[in-house]
Parts: sequence; structure tokens; C-alpha cells
Amino acid sequence: MLHHIEEPCSLGAHAAVIVPPTWIIKVKKPQNSLKTSTRRKKRTSFKRKASKRGNEDNKGRPFVIKPISSPLMKPLLVFVNPKSGGNQGTKVLQMFMWYLNPRQVFDLSQDGPRDALELYRKVPNLRILACGGDGTVGWILSILDELQLSPPPPVAVLPLGTGNDLARTLNWGGGYTDEPVSKILCHVEDGTIVQLDRWNLQVERNPDLPQDELEDGARKLPLSVFNNYFSLGFDAHVTLEFHESREANPEKFNSRFRNKMFYAGAAFTDFLQRSSRDLSKHVKVVCDGTDLTPKIQELKFQCIVFLNIPRYCAGTMPWGNPGDHRDFEPQRHDDGYIEVIGFTMASLAALQVGGHGERLHQCREVTLLTYKSIPMQVDGEPCRLAPSLIRISLRNQANMVQKSKRRTSMPLLNDPHSIPDRLRIRVNRINLQEYEGLHYDKEKLRELTRFFFGFDFPAIPLGIIVVRGDCDLETCRMYIDRLQEVSFLCLTDATTTSADRFYRIDRSQEHLHFVTEISQDEIFILDPELVMSQQVGTPPGMPDLVVEQAVIAGDLLKFIECCKKGANLLIQGPDHCSLLHHAAKTGHGEIVKYILEHGPSELLDMTDSETGETALHKAACQRHRAVCQLLVDAGASLRKTDSKGKTPRDRAQQAGDPDLASYLESRQNYQMVSHEDLETAV
Repeated sequence: MLHHIEEPCSLGAHAAVIVPPTWIIKVKKPQNSLKTSTRRKKRTSFKRKASKRGNEDNKGRPFVIKPISSPLMKPLLVFVNPKSGGNQGTKVLQMFMWYLNPRQVFDLSQDGPRDALELYRKVPNLRILACGGDGTVGWILSILDELQLSPPPPVAVLPLGTGNDLARTLNWGGGYTDEPVSKILCHVEDGTIVQLDRWNLQVERNPDLPQDELEDGARKLPLSVFNNYFSLGFDAHVTLEFHESREANPEKFNSRFRNKMFYAGAAFTDFLQRSSRDLSKHVKVVCDGTDLTPKIQELKFQCIVFLNIPRYCAGTMPWGNPGDHRDFEPQRHDDGYIEVIGFTMASLAALQVGGHGERLHQCREVTLLTYKSIPMQVDGEPCRLAPSLIRISLRNQANMVQKSKRRTSMPLLNDPHSIPDRLRIRVNRINLQEYEGLHYDKEKLRELTRFFFGFDFPAIPLGIIVVRGDCDLETCRMYIDRLQEVSFLCLTDATTTSADRFYRIDRSQEHLHFVTEISQDEIFILDPELVMSQQVGTPPGMPDLVVEQAVIAGDLLKFIECCKKGANLLIQGPDHCSLLHHAAKTGHGEIVKYILEHGPSELLDMTDSETGETALHKAACQRHRAVCQLLVDAGASLRKTDSKGKTPRDRAQQAGDPDLASYLESRQNYQMVSHEDLETAV
């Protein structure tokens, strides 16, 4: 090993994005010799102050960057928000520091992005990777505006947490799972540079109202520029309620589950009180000289959205696809137009199942007049704005990196003649438990599939599919779906450049991967329900027997004690019901909450084999409203039907609780806002 010390380092496979050590020049500390001290005393006071300022400018910068221009290099500057996505940000920060030069990776919680951008402003072909939520991206774009870098470096996104509509728009997906850093760096290097419109929000008080008639409220919006959307009405009201309550009682909002619980409660209250129903009476909207107010009042919209990107609220598409509609064009994020959309409560609900809002206009300028204090939000930042005149106009366009389809460096993929016309691929199904335990050992997982006839082995082959050699995973999934109903499955990648383990592939990014990039002979799909199917019919141990009795009796302390002793939360008794079924049926909310917080997510939509009912069906039948709210907020399916084709809403209606039925029917609206993860808001 010692003989390699004198050899120059090639910087490896990612040399094009790594900042070479030779670019980093250490700043010498000023010498404090007697001679220099004497000279300082002879200087004028003006020069002394100038020297002091110079020292302050260099304070905190132990090095400077002196780049050497090369057309083959695309140096990468990485910003990580460690507060985003729980502890994901901290892990990502460590991983990038391992793969790259630590001098090109920055923690945004320390000093923000300004100093790093100033340090690297003269680096040619610079690219930026923002690791965090959409708010993190907006923060970096705002600093780039202030620094006026020319040309402005393009920004790629590694989404952390939930939501991430801008990341979805640019094909980076809705969140980070466990994709290898090596692949991320390749995608950033090879990504296409696209433009993103950015819009100004200019606010002044409503000139039509006298000073004494102005209501209480904020005099300006939280942000003066938006990248994603600006909205007013129902969605902003619920988000504002959350922010105000969190500021008043921060100790009550220390978990994602509690946050979503509050979102649902605030949304339910707003729905019952109909606080947003009169929105159309208090606004005037003019787009490129066209007054939309009569139509807004006619349709009685409860939410108005000014949308810059196609995605909204964790991936929904409120503009939809106009198709052959002559008045509207498909939405783009780089065309200099903003889409204006109106929503009623019904269209908000339809949004979650593929619907869209009422398309009002595509315009370059908007004038919005409000005549009362109205909740508004700018890229997720809410406020209650006093009666105001708001002007929306195009600010500029930012350079962004869009993730594109990319073939890896495998010889098979680089040689077009070696790609076969047809691929015969075996499809294997593995459970979540085995994936978590063995995804670092590919051969072990493959070995499990070879011996699937054994009783306890978790990997099961689904069959063989034949696909074209150049098809992507999205097409491949259609063939897999024909083998079995597996719409919930997650494909795994076993042939990455670091082929020592499996990696999950986000379903929203399947169209970006070719099947030959993943495998040439077999595909593994991750099935979260497989782990529970193996628990059915297995004889429970003593803790499992006691825990079921504790749930039915509503004994919370004994239930928790059994769980600590190793009781299995996935067990099903002779009646084919899980513990969550029993707790939901008997209305024991605290036990339901404990199971949701500590049990696997597949419990939510587990069905008993006799009636096909989920826990939400059971709670709805018994009219347990609080339990229904807990289950829905945790992500329970509202559209899943039992063996008789009934949804939870139908069961609540049959049980004689129309209010609960109405809540379940409209709850899809609240899923739109409950997805907000405040960890990605910065």
C-alpha cells in the first residue's frame, strides 16, 4: 500500500464533480512580528480601519478556491439541510462528505448558503445540489439572486421529507429512500439544464378601503418571491392554524404524527364551520386585463391557487391535462405564464383521485384585490393578510437540473448492439423485514428465493415476464401487474455501480430507469404486505395471547407491557382480526394510537379474511369518530372496499352516523394539506 502514496490521485469515478485538493488554497494567518507592529503604528487611522475590514472579510475562511477551467469538469457544491426529513439530512451530509471533498459540502444549519456561494462564485461550470425540501431550494435561489452570479449555476434537488412538489416536477421524486450516493452524483452530472419561472409578489394596502376600515392582519406576505405556488382560502387557512398553534405550544408538536393529527382536526373544523365559503365575495382577480371575479363568484370557489409548476400538495396535478381544450395549453414551468385555478370542496376532494380544479386563466400578470383579512400561503409559508392589493409578475428564470433517463457504465448498456430485443426476467417477491435485514447481502436474498418452498422463507417468485430490451420500469410494472395485484410494490435495484446491495426505487421515478439498468435476468419487488401474510395462521406465543386479551379489554398498561416483552403487533387471532382491528372495533383510542406509532404501516389496510374489512371499516361500523380520525390521519385507505364492496364511508352511513360519513367522504381534502412536513418547510 505504501508505494501508492506517491502516485497522483485520479479522484475516481466522480472526478468530474469533485473539487480537486489543488484548487483549495490555505489562507495564511497575518504575522504579528515586532516589525509589522511598528509599521502599523505609523499608518493613518483610515488605513488601519481598512485593514481591519479586510481581516473581518476573511474571518471564518481558512481557505480560498482557485479553480482551473476544464470543459470536462462540472464541480458540484452540495448544501444539506440537516433538519429536513427527520434524521435523513444528517445521514446525507455524512455520505456526501465521504464521497466528495468535504470542502464542497456545506451544512445549511451552520451559516446558510451565502458564504459558500461567494467562495465558489468564480468556479466555471459549477452545479449545485440542494438536499432538503422545496423551501431549501427557494432559499438557495434567493441568495443566488442577491449575489447575481453570472452565469447562475443550475440547481439540482435531493428531496428530503415529504411534499417536495418542485423536486417531483424536475423528476427527482417525492423523497429520498436509500438510493446510492454514487447514482445521485451521476444523475446530477448528466441532468438536463432547464429553466424555472420565478414570480414577484408586490403587496400594498387596498386603496379602495379607507384607513379606518382596514382589518387586523399582516401587512406583507412571508415571502416576496414564489417558485411553486401562491394560494388563498381553505388550504392556507388550515396551514395557518397549524403554524399559529405550534408557535403558541411548541411542546405539543414534537412528532410528525401529532402534526398530522392537528392538521386533520383543523381541516375538519374548517370544513364544519365553512370559514372559507365566502372567499369569492371578498376578492377581485384580474389576469392580463381580464376580470375573473364574476366567474369566481358564480362558482363560489373556496380556494384559489396561482400555480407555477404542475405539481401541488405532494404530487397532485390541479391543472390536469387540457388535451384538446382550445382555451388552455398544457402547463409548463418555463413558459412565462402562471396558471390560475379555482377549487370548491368537491374539486379539492377529486384532486386526490386524479381530478383537477376549475381552469380559469393562463396569464403573465395578476392583480388581486382583497376586501377582508384572508389566509394566504406562499410556497407553504402562511399568514393572514390584511385587505391588500397584490400584483404578481414574472421576476426571472432560474437554472435547474432536471433528472433524465441515464444508462449506467455497464458494458452491456454502453454497447447498443449488445442490448437484446427481448428480455426474459424472473420476478421475485421479498418482504420488508427481510429486505431491511439483508439488503446489504444480495447473494443471501437470492438464496432465499431458491428455497422458497420451505415454510419460513420470505422470498416468493411471482413468475416470468418477457419485455423489450429498451423498455423502462414503468412499462415493466404493467407486465408485473398481470402476474398478480402488486400495485403497492416497490421495485429494487440490484445492479448499480456499487453492486454490493439492493436499493429501493421510488415508484414516481420508474420511468427514468431502463430495465437493463436494473437487471438482465431477474427483478426483486418489495412487498410490505408479505410480512403480514406469513404471520397469519402461525400459533401465537404467550405474550401474543395476553396482548390480544389486553386490547379487547382496553387495558393500556398491560398492552404496553406485553409489547415490551416482544408481543407481535401483526398477529391475527382465530377470528382473523389483527390487534388494530380489535382496538378500532372496541373504540380504545389510546391503544390504537400506540399501535399506529409503534407498529408497521401495513397494519393500516390489513383486512380480516372473512369480511375483508380494515380497521377503519370496524371503527366506522361502531361510529367511533376519534378512532376513525386517528386511522385516516395515519394514512388508512378511504377507498378500500370490504367483501361486500362497501367503503368505510358506506359503513358509517349504514351505522346511522351521517356526520362521520360526511367526514370520511371529504377527508381526501385534508390529505392534501396533512402531507405538509414542517421539517421540509425551511
